[in-house]
Amino acid sequence: MIRFVDSLGDTTPEQLQGFFVGWPNPPSPQTHLRILQKSTAVELAVDDTTGRVVGFINALSDGVLMAYIPLLEVLPEYQGQGIGRTLVERMLARLGNLYAVDLLCDPELQPF
Repeated sequence: MIRFVDSLGDTTPEQLQGFFVGWPNPPSPQTHLRILQKSTAVELAVDDTTGRVVGFINALSDGVLMAYIPLLEVLPEYQGQGIGRTLVERMLARLGNLYAVDLLCDPELQPF
């Protein structure tokens, strides 16, 4: 079962293994955790069976007018289950009071 949470809690780098597939210079799990810790808002998808983080989204914001979503990822073996959609919906609900929320992605990922 996938559980969605809106904070890092006691997330460890070991729970963040396997992301950034295909990146030429991916951040380490330790750096990934630091990125999430420094974010304005984070949403995680956690597999309750394994305790593993299987998806995440983060946002950076001024808290007044704008926010930017730099990262949204779901582990390959968990894709196609609506996890990414749920993460985006949850984040947009959190940022709903802002004037604009920007999300950028590679052209081949636009259909998602």
